[in-house]
Amino acid sequence: MDIKRIVFVGVGGQGNLLSSRVLGEAALLAGIPVNVSEVHGMAQRGGVVESAVVLGGALSSIVSKGEADVLIGFEPSETLRAMEKCSRETTVITNVTPLIPFTVAVGKGVYPNIKEVLNLIRKKVKRLIALNADALAEKAGSAMAVNIVMLGALAQSNTIPITADQLKEALKENLSQKLWDINLKAFDLGYEAAKK
Repeated sequence: MDIKRIVFVGVGGQGNLLSSRVLGEAALLAGIPVNVSEVHGMAQRGGVVESAVVLGGALSSIVSKGEADVLIGFEPSETLRAMEKCSRETTVITNVTPLIPFTVAVGKGVYPNIKEVLNLIRKKVKRLIALNADALAEKAGSAMAVNIVMLGALAQSNTIPITADQLKEALKENLSQKLWDINLKAFDLGYEAAKK
């Protein structure tokens, strides 16, 4: 199988690391060799969190400039910041809801215009899937399910050799049973939103 490199970016607390772990476990369920890596940064203080999942027979989980097949951004400015990982052949899946950084909140910075961010991304990659993952997570019953919405969108994108059912099975193994209905709904809402 061809090697597929998937990069997740976001802010601490958005569930980035859980998402990469679930994707890694789904790959194992599908019989696909996988490497997973994490960069925590200042995650506990709302800083950047990046993780990578490399499917196939790669010897390293490092994703260099221009190597990402898929970039999944849980926060739009972090998606933009990670664009160096992308090429003209990359699919980008991004949440459009910003998490305003402290510097912007106290008037020491300016958050970029979301439409402009999306236009910049769209010009640089093969495909852009942009969705309001926060609203979909809340519709599912938990604002904390943004990462699950994004996994649903990834499943629908047909960019990886892992099925929605394999991802759901891996989710079941990693999530609390009492929250399963909410997370299943979040996954399905992300899947449907990515079709549009």
